[in-house]
Amino acid sequence: MDVRALLLGTVFAAMWSSAFATARVIVAHAPPLAALSARFLISGLLAVIVARALGQSWRLTGPQTRAVILFGLCQNAAYLGLNFIAVQWVEASVAVIIAASMPLMVAALGWAFRGETVPPLGVAGLVTGLAGVGLIMGTRLSGGADPLGVALCVLGALALAIATLTIKGASTGGNLLMVVGLQMLVGAITLGLVSAVTETLTIHWSPAFLAAFAYQIAVPGLAATLIWFALVGRIGAVRAATFHFLNPFFGVAFAAVLLGERVGLLDAVGVAVTMAGILAVQLSRRQQG
Repeated sequence: MDVRALLLGTVFAAMWSSAFATARVIVAHAPPLAALSARFLISGLLAVIVARALGQSWRLTGPQTRAVILFGLCQNAAYLGLNFIAVQWVEASVAVIIAASMPLMVAALGWAFRGETVPPLGVAGLVTGLAGVGLIMGTRLSGGADPLGVALCVLGALALAIATLTIKGASTGGNLLMVVGLQMLVGAITLGLVSAVTETLTIHWSPAFLAAFAYQIAVPGLAATLIWFALVGRIGAVRAATFHFLNPFFGVAFAAVLLGERVGLLDAVGVAVTMAGILAVQLSRRQQG
């Protein structure tokens, strides 16, 4: 892995992880699902416009169409929607730790329901990663973290893990930016409909809200996606996924710096253990590949 790939992977992990701290700023000023729907609408339209400018087609393959629908519902609507609701009540650092455990869920579900072989390194990573998440959750729940918020984060990560296991071929046939843009639009429509039924649209405008909203569109929404594609094109999806092990560190760091969330000794130990577990699971997948 060359220096450029290392830089791309590290920047991607930082961008992805920063979404949780800025989400907490957004939901303090606006209904979570309405705000997320608007973010996806703007990001999706921009992605589709850029894709068309690059010559990408509206015509998708069968697997790409399924990916647009499945990931639009599971990733954009369920995973991020549940996390946006949850960060009203739980700290961003808690949400990002649970979200970062998604690769552990994918490995565990693949072994339990699809009979996929998990090498010894992967088994050790699963046990280690889950122990790290359990350590952090134990300290936070005993410290008063909202159980419902934690449960919503877990359900969101589980929805994304199931989608990851069940969809194949989304990257075949080109049109990747178009696929991403249409996924975002599926999420925007779904969340918009749910918001219309369940939320009252009241927005407290402030510079902090506008900055966080614009940041979510530009950085986690668009820039991180483009960097991810560049990274996958350079080193492949399996190797690129290894960088997810950095998410707990960056997520907790952003929450501490931007929101002033406290990081205790047990939190730091839990983050380190979780990172080690995720890295071991991803490295075991790379060995299989």
